[in-house]
Amino acid sequence: MTSPADVPPDLYGRRARDPFWAAASAFFNGVQRVRSLRPPAVRPVRPVDRTLALVVQEMRREAADVVSLRLGAPDGRALPAWQPGGHLDVRLPSGRRRQYSLCGDPADRRSYRIAVRRLPGGGGGSREVHDTLTEGAALTAEEPRNAFPFLARDRYLFLAGGIGITPILPMVQAAERLGADWRLVYTGRTRASLAFLDELPAGRTEVRTDDEHGVPDCAALLAAAPADAAVYCCGPAPMIDAVRAAFVPGGPATLHYERFAPAPIVDGRPFQIELARTGAVLDVPADRSALDVIREKAPTVAYSCRQGFCGTCRVSLLAGDADRRHPSDPAPDSLLVCVSRASGGKLTLDL
Repeated sequence: MTSPADVPPDLYGRRARDPFWAAASAFFNGVQRVRSLRPPAVRPVRPVDRTLALVVQEMRREAADVVSLRLGAPDGRALPAWQPGGHLDVRLPSGRRRQYSLCGDPADRRSYRIAVRRLPGGGGGSREVHDTLTEGAALTAEEPRNAFPFLARDRYLFLAGGIGITPILPMVQAAERLGADWRLVYTGRTRASLAFLDELPAGRTEVRTDDEHGVPDCAALLAAAPADAAVYCCGPAPMIDAVRAAFVPGGPATLHYERFAPAPIVDGRPFQIELARTGAVLDVPADRSALDVIREKAPTVAYSCRQGFCGTCRVSLLAGDADRRHPSDPAPDSLLVCVSRASGGKLTLDL
């Protein structure tokens, strides 16, 4: 085999490439190019389990028909952080899944606090909490989520109705720590029905009860707010609707609200739902949700928020054209029966 030194130079004094080394170089360059054309290895995506195992550390009566629960990890480890306005998706021992606003201190990483008002005519979740849960009971929950974020502003007006104080309470305390100019109007039927009165900073909280002051005039409450205030409202649907109707958009003030119950259906059309597993066909009136009607036939159907956020009530859509009414319900092959409907005709569901 010749070496590069044995090959005579060309007219310019450059030595010709040895055929062996030229062939070897071409071979290895080709191998490298083939490797570069291979798609990169894709590791399988593993779903993140955000389930928390929790135990009821303390139960405390906060007002008539309201109890608070302090929840912590069984081994006392630190819990995921949360911000004012956050909530927990809690799975009760019965399997019911319910959403509860966090109303404790975000700086406390060893426990979460929620509060539950007993609703005799509800879906059974509040009765289960009040009647069967005890300290030491095991629960599971999803990590905190926030659909009602608290924004840093100079001025606030907080409007809380009844159990609507739960997301507002951490916001009030955060505004106090920020040194902001804030005011809270806390409404309810009676003082005995209002939870956490002893935790509200004095001097900026106005308590208005129906039995002492009458039903509050939401327009008058908004008129007293600073022009650039951030208005945070949480309470029963009639209160939120009244605040929304009285609020004048377009100025520096902003309105933020969270419902504990679904908004009324004002533009629906009647339609039918077929439950594919039984063949039952149900009539859904214009002013009722599909979920409400389905629950009468199948009481154990899963649901939680009833507003389209949590996805608990999603079922497979087998046939029909759905009228989707929430941004989180775009999938063509499934349906959130708490909010989505049909503009006439029939939907066939995998139920």
